[in-house]
Amino acid sequence: MLQIIAAILPVFLLIFLGVWLRARGFPGDGFWGPAERLTYFVLFPVLIVTTLAKADLAGLSVLPMAAGIVTTLVTMTVLLVALRHYLGVDGPGFTSLVQGAIRMNTYICLAIAAALWGHAGVSVAAIVVAVMVPTVNVLSVTVLARFGTQGQPSPGRVLKQLVTNPLIVAAVGGVLLNVSGLRLPPVIGPMLEILGRAALPLGLLAVGAALDFRAARANARLIAQNTLTKLALTPAIAAVILWAFGVEGLTASVALLFLASPTATSSYILARQLGGDAVLMAGILTAQTGAAMITLPVVLTLAG
Repeated sequence: MLQIIAAILPVFLLIFLGVWLRARGFPGDGFWGPAERLTYFVLFPVLIVTTLAKADLAGLSVLPMAAGIVTTLVTMTVLLVALRHYLGVDGPGFTSLVQGAIRMNTYICLAIAAALWGHAGVSVAAIVVAVMVPTVNVLSVTVLARFGTQGQPSPGRVLKQLVTNPLIVAAVGGVLLNVSGLRLPPVIGPMLEILGRAALPLGLLAVGAALDFRAARANARLIAQNTLTKLALTPAIAAVILWAFGVEGLTASVALLFLASPTATSSYILARQLGGDAVLMAGILTAQTGAAMITLPVVLTLAG
């Protein structure tokens, strides 16, 4: 437990540094939006490509892990839909509860995977990203289309969002470079590796800058319930499902890390664009990020 806490604590200290910098107005409110876009569209894709291109993928139970992850996410979504009338929330608010229960914060997960398991952990994490990103986006958009206020997006729009998602494109590209034997070219490869190193610190600072503590104080009951669901119930169900699919060792630990992580900052953007409850989503994001500092060491200790 102490070793896991020691590995995770620097990740959350960087997040809180982002909170402090944003509160101090440094380097300015105009910095954080472009910084997050740079991280999401350039730095993280580069990190994923360079990691997967040189990863040793032999021996990883990728298909059982993928099946376990997808089954967990679908199970949680169906469970929440079944319980919707007991949650005491309107349609847009319900979409935020679903996003809060199934989405993951890629920045936090990749940073913790690197701290705990090194290059091998980041390699597995990149594969998990390739599985989870399309799954959670399809589920989130479907729920928003049904219960949100903006109407149903066209299938073509949803498909375009998936095939152009930079993290998915990067994961596919990295795997292709790996299995083809091409790997990373000289000069370009080292340059990309240097660039990818900026992804984790800048991404974590951006997570902190996006937190909204005023929103977390509103709707306290719903936010507390959803935080408990995401950080405790989801990983508990995931552990059983992954065990049933025969997933163990590093692949199981990394999958649980993602499924037990706080929700993504992109959930707020999706809620705002597709008619969800953006204020509730901001509160969920903030509360889960803070609580995960306590729950993640427990989950990862039990998983080990």
